[in-house]
Amino acid sequence: MSVNRTIAVAQGKGGVGKTSLVCNVAGLAAAAGSRVLIVDLDQQGNVARDLGYKPDSGEELLTSLITGAPLPLLVGVRDRLDVVAGGPALGDLAAVMTGRAQRGAGDLGDVLERKLSDVASDYDLIVLDTPPGDRIVVTAALAASRAVVIPTRSDEASLDGVTRIAERFMEVRARNPHLRLAGVVLFAISSRTTRLERDVRRSLEGVLGDAAPVFDTRIRHLDSAAADARRRGLLVHELEQAAIGDRVARIDALRQGSTPTGGLYARDSSGLAGDYANLAQEILTRVVQLEQEMATVS
Repeated sequence: MSVNRTIAVAQGKGGVGKTSLVCNVAGLAAAAGSRVLIVDLDQQGNVARDLGYKPDSGEELLTSLITGAPLPLLVGVRDRLDVVAGGPALGDLAAVMTGRAQRGAGDLGDVLERKLSDVASDYDLIVLDTPPGDRIVVTAALAASRAVVIPTRSDEASLDGVTRIAERFMEVRARNPHLRLAGVVLFAISSRTTRLERDVRRSLEGVLGDAAPVFDTRIRHLDSAAADARRRGLLVHELEQAAIGDRVARIDALRQGSTPTGGLYARDSSGLAGDYANLAQEILTRVVQLEQEMATVS
């Protein structure tokens, strides 16, 4: 069983834009009026950098998952956007939960589903950020989700990571028949790259039996905007407002005869912001479509 409208974002390789996708899509959904929860299941805890809150140890989340304590919610990280923070302590999670399962207790998927069920009525959307190399945690996230989104870059290692997640997906489907593949996101590439899409489809074909859906929107490569976002703890669509403030500060500094410092690296991040806005709309539309298909089957 899975928690309604919970999306896992997963990849078998790190550094493919997974956390950026989680934060920007969730942030845009919240800005559009949805009540959204991000659960950071990664010991790196990079959601903190993307959203600009103080990095967390992950101890509270670890304690919640191994005891009866409620999920530790950071409320109001953005308007209508709450977070459960990850951190280094989650590195112990797989070993602890494996030991519990061997003693006859529920596995991590059971525990995570119960925890999310406790808060699900408070949110329109729950997004899970998963670690790239932790099979137990990724499997648990898929077991508790209705859909999975897989980001990938163009290199062979990233495509191999897509295949690993596709294999996890097929394994978990026996346990969670509600789970669906929402789609694959092509990240940090040119919009004119057609060979990559063909390779992604071919890579997944052997695992899934047919070509996996690939979202039309591709997230363009713009390192300067990505660096600005994490340096400032801002989402990409928030950078435009920051740029206005920087221009005012620059003019003031020049008037006073001083050298402006600390400005944004990107001159214009509107294109990247548009990519995320289009992708968020595609993902949410796809999730609704999957829900309607499930209702028809039921």
